[in-house]
Parts: sequence; structure tokens; C-alpha cells
Amino acid sequence: MRKIVLGVSGSIAAYKAAHLVRLLVKRGDEVRVIMTPAATTFITPLTLSTLSKHSVITEVSSELAWNNHVELGLWADAYLIAPATANTLAKMANGLCDSIVTAVYLSARCPVFVAPAMDVDMWHHPATQANLERLRAQGVGIIPVSYGELASGLVGEGRMAEPEDIVEHLDLALGSNQILQGLKALVTAGPTYEVLDPVRFIGNFSTGRMGIAIAEALARKGAEVVLVLGPTHLRPRHVGVQVVPVVSAQDMYEACSAHFPDSRIAVLAAAVADYKPLMVSETKMKKQGETIALTLVETIDIAAQLGRQKRSDQLLVGFALETDNEEFNAWSKLEKKNFDFIVLNSLRHKGAGFGLDTNRVTILRRNGTKTSFELKSKSAVAEDIVQEIVHWVNLRSS
Repeated sequence: MRKIVLGVSGSIAAYKAAHLVRLLVKRGDEVRVIMTPAATTFITPLTLSTLSKHSVITEVSSELAWNNHVELGLWADAYLIAPATANTLAKMANGLCDSIVTAVYLSARCPVFVAPAMDVDMWHHPATQANLERLRAQGVGIIPVSYGELASGLVGEGRMAEPEDIVEHLDLALGSNQILQGLKALVTAGPTYEVLDPVRFIGNFSTGRMGIAIAEALARKGAEVVLVLGPTHLRPRHVGVQVVPVVSAQDMYEACSAHFPDSRIAVLAAAVADYKPLMVSETKMKKQGETIALTLVETIDIAAQLGRQKRSDQLLVGFALETDNEEFNAWSKLEKKNFDFIVLNSLRHKGAGFGLDTNRVTILRRNGTKTSFELKSKSAVAEDIVQEIVHWVNLRSS
């Protein structure tokens, strides 16, 4: 059980503190909450006291808090400030101490983490960035902000990380649940683009969301993850995922070839183009009539190449996105590519496929068994897949 002090400062993102406390308590952590006076205007101390099962301190000069800022700083295994406003970050960086949140920071002997939350212009302001650099130099862990719509209506960086991502960051930093620690995992995700001319390409609708979720789930288990990622606007949030950006199937193959030999686990979730143009025009192709004929040739078969190289101590996982004869095609692909198991999903299933937050899969194993799952979020599907990977690793280790 970890002992965590959660500091909440005055941001609209303070409402997420309730969910964050629930997640931490559910994991078995003991949580003590402290708040700036401004934070209490966004969420009540009673709410967080009820969820944490401990009194909430809001004033550094109160009878309850007079010595507690020192005691909490000594008691905690980790001190997390979420949300951390620009104002609170500035006070921490400069040693100011006018709230229980900053007082505990100056007393803390444990690792300290902040999850910033502010508007986009405040986030990018040189003063804020300088304060963050100063805090990093003091050993404070900065949990990355998210990109999206902000309370002001603007869109950009500055959103506080989601509570699930904050817990993941703590897990990685504090070393909990690291069952795959010491193992390297290679994951491919996203589409590949095969160039026609300087402005056009052959591609597909994959966003890489499923593969990214798997990479993050593996990292949460302690694996050293290399994510070979095709062209997509999505990026993993987990700090333990190394991204290798690629464009074409050949690019992806070369990146995989560099990392596969020393990987214990490889998950091929990318939607790789099967064909590419025989000829690539160096200039933009002009319209020449109602029809045009393109000669296509096969791209390199990454899965087959890695399947031929696979050692007995390596796990190779494939994906099959099908529209007809789903299981037959998936079983055939498993055998041809030398996968240990394959993840099948069908475009016939509502809620499954490219560009969605959900998926419905069936895991087919080399021993002939299979397990089907209901429709779930892709992050939940990733957890199911990684649990299958953990089971395989445990069998090989026993």
C-alpha cells in the first residue's frame, strides 16, 4: 500500500480530483487530500474527505494543519499535486509558502509530481516554462498535459492529464505492478502510406489507437516499449513508450528489423499496406481523363519476415481485421505468419474498426483455443491482450 498526499489547487480541473482519489483508493493506496482555498470553490472538501476517508486540510494556519505540513511531508511515499495551476507552480519554483499545498511541498522528503492544468497561452508563456524547468531541476516529476478543448473554449495544450494517465505515471515512476520489467516489447501501430507522387499516397483509415493502447498497457506492466508508429496524429501519453515514426511499409520493416532481435515480445497491430505503386512520379500527376491505370506491386510482408526470424523465447502477436470468413482467414494467417496468437476483429461488428474508441475481439491461439470478448473500449481491449501476453511470459518462465 502506498501513502499518497494529493494536493489540489484552484483550477476547473479540480473536479477530476474526485475520480483520481477513487482510482488511488481502489488500488489500495492510502490518500490524504490537501487543498488551496481556491480549490474549495471548484470541489468541496467534504467530497474528497468522503472518498479518501480522511479529513481534508485547506488552511496552513489552522489548528488542524499547524504541524501537519511537516508530518505529511514525512509520512508520504509520494506527493502529487493535481491540478497544479500556473500560480501554484510559480510558488513552488520560487519557494513561496502561503498555502498548505506549497507548505507540504517544502517539507516533503518523498518524490513529488505535478499534473499542470491551465489555458494554452498560460502553458506556453515563457514564465511558466521557466518555472517548470526549475521544478524539473529540483527533481519534481512533470506529468504531461493533454491537447484538447479548454475551459476558455480554446483548443490546445494545457488540459490536465486524465486521472487514469496520472495513476499510470505514478505506477511507472514508483515501480508498482511491473510484472514485465526487464523485457523489451516491440509494437507496430497506425497505417502506412505508399507514395504516388509528391502530394498523393495509397493508405488506409487506421488511426493507430489500438496499437498505441497496447503499447501503453505494456509499459504500465514495466516493459521497455518501442512503438513503431505510422503516420497518425495520435501519440502515446505514457512516458515509458519510445516512438519510432515511420511512413511506408519499407520504413516500418526496417525499424522492426532493428528492434525485433532483442525484443521478447512483438505485437504487430499496424495496418500495413499490401501494395505500393510500381513507379512513383517525381512531379504531381496531372488529370489525364476519366480513368487512370496504376500498376501496383506487393510491399514487404513484415509479419512473415519476423515470423521466419522468431526464436522460441520470443512471442509474436498478430492482428486480423476481416470482413468475411473471419475465423478461417485469421487461423490461416496465424499459421502462415508463425504467430503465437492472433487478435481477430471484424468490420461486421458494430463499434469495431478504424477510428473508433471501442473494439470487439477474439483471441485465437496456436494451440487451437480461442477466447471471445464483448465490445469494450480499446484501452480495455489492450488490457485483455496484455493479460494474454503476461500469461504467455509466465508459462515460458515457469
